[in-house]
Amino acid sequence: MPRTIVRLPTLPRVTRGVLAATLLALLLPTAQADNAGQPRPLAASHRALLSERDQGALATRIEALGQRIIDDAKVSGMAIAIVQDDQVLLERGFGVVQVGRRDPVDADTAFRLASLSKAFAGTLTALLVRDGALRWDTRIADHLPAFKLRNMQQAQTLTVKDILSHRVGLPHNTHDRLLEDDEPYPLLAARLAEAKPICDAGQCYSYQNIAFSLIGDMTFAATGDFYSHQVEKRIFHPLGMYGATFGREALEASPSWARPHVKARGGGWMPVRPKENYYRIPPAAGVNASIRDLSVWLRAQLGEYPDVLSDDVLASVQAPLVETPGETTASPWRRERLRGAHYALGWRVYDYAGHTVVYHAGAVQGYRAMIAFLPDNGFGMAVVWNCESAVPSGLLPTALDRYLGLPQQDWLELDRFKTRTRKRG
Repeated sequence: MPRTIVRLPTLPRVTRGVLAATLLALLLPTAQADNAGQPRPLAASHRALLSERDQGALATRIEALGQRIIDDAKVSGMAIAIVQDDQVLLERGFGVVQVGRRDPVDADTAFRLASLSKAFAGTLTALLVRDGALRWDTRIADHLPAFKLRNMQQAQTLTVKDILSHRVGLPHNTHDRLLEDDEPYPLLAARLAEAKPICDAGQCYSYQNIAFSLIGDMTFAATGDFYSHQVEKRIFHPLGMYGATFGREALEASPSWARPHVKARGGGWMPVRPKENYYRIPPAAGVNASIRDLSVWLRAQLGEYPDVLSDDVLASVQAPLVETPGETTASPWRRERLRGAHYALGWRVYDYAGHTVVYHAGAVQGYRAMIAFLPDNGFGMAVVWNCESAVPSGLLPTALDRYLGLPQQDWLELDRFKTRTRKRG
């Protein structure tokens, strides 16, 4: 199926931005500029911090580290993408789709994305806002009259922007344990009314999965179409993300898909069947995709597909809205590098040693994923793997440090695995 994206290769980025701004001014009503924050300049020029030669060296270094993670840390399977503007620097798989089998992970192997799915929800909503189907300040109760919180006055004020930025006012991950115990999502959404609030709606950050997924119900109410179909029709297919899907059945029907692995008794990894639970909340955790798909997604979020995701849409979802100070201490690289952390609309926004990094991570049983990009510099990276090892998470700060010219830190600590191997020998 041929890609239908229209390109303007003869125009420089800034010229395209002027044209886009002019068209938006003519075609969009003034009230449509209901962005989540102040929009960045349309199609702003990226300032690459490395020469093409140095970009290639960075990709080669990360590729070598990826192979070491498989060989030394014994991660079952993994895939990495690195991009600079519209160029793909690295896009490949490592290891195997299942321990005990020889089928390799390649660039088209599908993985569960877990909470990386949230950025698709924010982006779809921005498209609906742009088209007038929703507004950022649309109240949830206006489209879902049965929606309740313990404080009904607060339920009446909760907005689309609030749920996508985790400002519902409920305790962290409200009712996730019940979801893991197989309670259906509609009942869990109704039971949000039982949860004791920790603040007024819209007034504090507290990460959610059930409440976040109300955007799926809002999408159906506003469009008459299912959330997953809207994402496929308006994001996956126009961008050419042909391996991206929703749900367990679609994952298992993929030509190549990574099986999840958990720790086995006595060490090593044991494959298990993907759990269905979090697939029942598609906006929060329902997407499957290959690293080739994520390479496209990175470039789209960097503004390289303006006919699909315009700069006003990207500005909406990437604008920081609420502080998340807990993120600055969540891991060694965050403690060392982050000067500030916020949540936007399906994305986290970090001050990484003075540079803006847009980021998200995801985790469900047997899968882990991380994605990040530097919106001012056109650089991005995604890593997905199919076991519950923490080791590959060090790849992202390793790449960012090298790209930004920061002092090198050993975020991976791969030498400790070599030491253990020698001792066993």
